[in-house]
Amino acid sequence: MSGIGLLIPIALLLGLSGLAAFMWSLSTGQFDDLEGAGERILINDDPEVQERR
Repeated sequence: MSGIGLLIPIALLLGLSGLAAFMWSLSTGQFDDLEGAGERILINDDPEVQERR
């Protein structure tokens, strides 16, 4: 019984820390541009490669 008394506060603490991390990522704009990073990897900005074409 004492084990569960220790595990419940630890589980609540881990859950609250995960929620705090999620709220922090929302406030800093981590999810603002979900498609931009995936599209930027396909764009070739290297001038040498563009000259060869």
